[in-house]
Amino acid sequence: MFTKSRLNAAGADDEFHWIALSDLMSSLMMIFLFLALLHMLQVNKNHVVETNVRMTAVEARQSIYRALEREFEADLRRWNAEFDQPTLTLRFREPDVLFDRNSAQIKPEFDAILRNFLPRYVAQLRPFQAVIREIRIEGHTSSEWQPESSAMEAYFANMALSQQRTQAVLRFAYDLPELQLEQWFRQRIAAVGLSSSRPIRNAAGQEIASASRRVEFSVLTDFEARLLEPTSAK
Repeated sequence: MFTKSRLNAAGADDEFHWIALSDLMSSLMMIFLFLALLHMLQVNKNHVVETNVRMTAVEARQSIYRALEREFEADLRRWNAEFDQPTLTLRFREPDVLFDRNSAQIKPEFDAILRNFLPRYVAQLRPFQAVIREIRIEGHTSSEWQPESSAMEAYFANMALSQQRTQAVLRFAYDLPELQLEQWFRQRIAAVGLSSSRPIRNAAGQEIASASRRVEFSVLTDFEARLLEPTSAK
């Protein structure tokens, strides 16, 4: 009788332990499911935020492009310039108008173009200043230098020249009376000399020296920076 009671008690204890273990496993499963749900919600929220940022960036870039194209479409041909939509780059590609060979002195023809171009360019970009991260002046050269120069000597000589040229254009912009009060523009404008690192080539892959010597104005938006911002929990 005593033995049977002990057996019954042991069985009850085993049943209790199994029930407790089952409850624990159920609780852990609920916790894991809850955490998985939270993760899925966060992933979905991040995806929605990223999609919205991308759509906003695309719309802003399209609006900038339309504004600049509308403003300058009648001038591009006579300036021998072109406007690249994907990069929002306005490219002046007439080297004989820009600078003399191996010189950073702005030629009178380019002086006249810049006086006409820069105030209008800044005026068209002003409404978009909240999404513009940088306005970049890029100077590009061909790979040519002195006949006796090595490729490396030519590259670094052209690097110095391209930097001097973009600085000359930047100083020109700073000195324009129409831009004296455009503080947002001064805070975002940058001058970069890239030497011959991005030459223009023909279909056969050969460098076109005259086309490689150019000055470009590019608009960089804050798209990448906004994507890297932490998503705030709400």
